[in-house]
Amino acid sequence: MTPAGQAKLKLNVPDPFSETSNDPWKTCDPLGMPRIVNNQIAQLAFAQMPGRIAILEYFARTWREVWMDGRQLPKNVGHKGGPSTMYLGYSVGHWEGDNTLVVDTVGMDERTWVDRRGHPHSVDARVIERYTRVDHNHLGLTETLDDPAYYTQPFVIAKTAYRWVRGQENPGIAPFSNEWLCLPSEAIEYMKIVGAPADEDAVTGVKKP
Repeated sequence: MTPAGQAKLKLNVPDPFSETSNDPWKTCDPLGMPRIVNNQIAQLAFAQMPGRIAILEYFARTWREVWMDGRQLPKNVGHKGGPSTMYLGYSVGHWEGDNTLVVDTVGMDERTWVDRRGHPHSVDARVIERYTRVDHNHLGLTETLDDPAYYTQPFVIAKTAYRWVRGQENPGIAPFSNEWLCLPSEAIEYMKIVGAPADEDAVTGVKKP
C-alpha cells in the first residue's frame, strides 16, 4: 500500500460488532463495488438483455448493469467536469472467447470498501472481474483492483468458484426468491440490544482508532 492507502486503512474499523466500527455493513449502508463481489460468496445470477447484462447480487438484493454495446467507460469520474461516482460504479463488459465474461468498472464511491477487512480504494480505482464458465456446473471468478493512489501495483482481491445447485426450480430454495434484506432500523436496534452490550471494545479494553 502507498502511504495514502495506509493512512486511509487506519481510519476503517471493519468489525461490525465493535461500538467504534465504521463498517458500512454495521448500518446496512450499501457495500458497493468492489466489496459486493467478494464480501460473501453466495448466490449469483446473470440476466441477458439487449445491449447489456444484469448481474444479480444475492447478498445486497440488488443488481448491476454491465453494458455490452461497445460503449466506453466515462472519464474523469468524481472530478470536476466529470460524472458523479456511484456505489456500484460504471461497468462495461466484453466476451473473451466463448466462456469468459470480462467486466471493467470505474467511478466507485470512495465510501465503499474493497473488502470486509476495510481496505480502501480511491475515486480513481478500477476493477476487473473475469467470470469463466468452466463447464455446465462450475463458474470461476477472479476480481482484480488497480488503484495507484492507494496501492503500488494491481492485485487480486478475490478468486473463487461457484457451483450450480440442482433443484432450483423449487421456490423454497431458489436463489433470490427468499426475502433477505438488511434494514437500517433493524441494524440500529440490534446494536442497541446485542452489539453495544457485547461490545468487544469494552470486553478487550482496547479502543479502536
